[in-house]
Amino acid sequence: KNGHCDVSQNDEQNKCLGQWIKKQRTSYKKKTLRSDRIQQLNSIGFIWDSLEHAWNEHFKQLCAFKAKNGHCDVSQNDEQNKCLGQWI
Repeated sequence: KNGHCDVSQNDEQNKCLGQWIKKQRTSYKKKTLRSDRIQQLNSIGFIWDSLEHAWNEHFKQLCAFKAKNGHCDVSQNDEQNKCLGQWI
């Protein structure tokens, strides 16, 4: 439905799913998640580290911005790139 596997535990419509995802990430970091479950989650593009994923997504956006504009000086006031400007 949403095209991703990164559901926040603060998402009111998917609170239980968000909490379950947090538990999977915690178990993975503690190395207590079974390998077959890791494989299942990997097969659907599960995001193990949401902060790392967000950083990589912003970096991709910055590369595209630079390719288009020839620089990386993104203004926080740029309505089309507001989130990118705030990230930088």
